[in-house]
Amino acid sequence: MNVTVQSLAPCKKLLRVEVEAQKVDETFEAVAKDFRREAKLPGFRPGKAPREMVLRLYEKEIQEETKRKLISETYRQAVDEQKLDVLGQPDIEEIQFSRGQPLQFAATIETAPEFELPEYKGLPVRREMRSVTAADVDKALDMLREQRVAFKKVERPVQSGDIAVVNYTGTCEGKPITEIAPAAKGLTEQKGFWVEATPHSFIPGFADQLLGAQAGDKRTVTVDFPADFVTPQLAGKQGTYEVEVTEVKEKVLPPLDEEFAKAYGAESLEKLQAGVRRDLENELKYKQEKTTRNELVRALLGRVSFELPETAVAQETRNVVYDLVRENAQRGVPRDVIEKQKEQIYSAATHNAKERVKVQFLLQKIAEKEDIKVSQEEIALRVHHLAGLYQISPDKFLKDLQKRNGLIEVYDQIMNEKVLDLLEKNAKYEDVPGGPPA
Repeated sequence: MNVTVQSLAPCKKLLRVEVEAQKVDETFEAVAKDFRREAKLPGFRPGKAPREMVLRLYEKEIQEETKRKLISETYRQAVDEQKLDVLGQPDIEEIQFSRGQPLQFAATIETAPEFELPEYKGLPVRREMRSVTAADVDKALDMLREQRVAFKKVERPVQSGDIAVVNYTGTCEGKPITEIAPAAKGLTEQKGFWVEATPHSFIPGFADQLLGAQAGDKRTVTVDFPADFVTPQLAGKQGTYEVEVTEVKEKVLPPLDEEFAKAYGAESLEKLQAGVRRDLENELKYKQEKTTRNELVRALLGRVSFELPETAVAQETRNVVYDLVRENAQRGVPRDVIEKQKEQIYSAATHNAKERVKVQFLLQKIAEKEDIKVSQEEIALRVHHLAGLYQISPDKFLKDLQKRNGLIEVYDQIMNEKVLDLLEKNAKYEDVPGGPPA
């Protein structure tokens, strides 16, 4: 077998393979023998039909199977001999194939990028020195109290923090809002709508203009829809609302006592405070680790540059586009608006995809250099854990993964975590003052 490799692009190669005529004929005879063994022809027992009859009747099938078998076997052999790290499936072009002649074919393949690993130990990381304070615990407890708030009707004007129950109709540019944003019916008219009297409740600036109003009062409220407003057709525009206050409610928080603690399953207020602190510490630790790993990845990306395989980037771009479109749809963005933004979405997705693909190749190469492995036991434990998160039986979850070749994703996930553990362990930390409370 003769093999030559031609570089077409940084991550694309043309593999030319020539298989000697003797090998072609030997494979043809072996395939023909298999066909004769399995052939069921009238008047003959299986395997006893004359060879010439089998060759005549199954000539096309024998040729196709011979070619398929030869190309499959010799392609894999050629890739191994040339030590090529091939990505995806090859694009095979048959150049010559017939009995008594050498087989010639060419395979256009995409390969993993070739690059020198930068120094990945001692990467600089800024680490915020922050801890959970008593104020953080108090704030978290107040949030728990908010979850069990009661609302008391009061006969007085609206004060900051109250609930104003209102009826309203809204216009934009002198038209009902639904004429500009058909899906925004709730922004056009509501009755018995609860608005909390805080600056950013509902539409920013709306609630502020209700302060001092009481049941029965009517007010004209003007708002500026933010540039990133959830309804894109209204973003950056001004809206006008005719509002009638029908009721004022005061928020009544439950007292922070033993009864409150028991409502959250704690034996005492002290135990509840300890549990809240523990949760905050775990959350802070998670955020710090995530921030550290993001910084490590950014530092690593900045130390090396190399060309990326087009197919890998295109596939990852499709994944990112799918995620972005799904997120926009879940936010209620109409399909026609998404369609208008497709160029921006694709541009952002391509940038993100390139970074993801580059990171994956970097982490993979570090894993190879450090001889980091993932065991079958680790994969099984991760599958069991993921099945629990999705509330699916481990067996069913495993079968679903196998159907879509998802075990590779699980393997990569564990491998990446191990490499990031290594980078984190060997990072060069600079401790800096902490930011706002956790």
